[in-house]
Amino acid sequence: MTKDEFSKMSVFVHDARKPLNRISMQAELVKMAINGEVPPEKALASLDKIISSAKDCSNTLTEMTSVFADNISE
Repeated sequence: MTKDEFSKMSVFVHDARKPLNRISMQAELVKMAINGEVPPEKALASLDKIISSAKDCSNTLTEMTSVFADNISE
């Protein structure tokens, strides 16, 4: 792997971590709602954000795969 490829991969990893962190934070809010610490409406909003963030992460990983697939040398 070249330095340029490693740099590109690092950007993709960073971009994938952002939605994963959002998922973690929103899951904590859902947990709090189940425990009665926050209103149930917040849990529903958090679940929508979890779904959206999972899609964002999937899109980032798909984009990364496409970029690196184009760079495969035989």
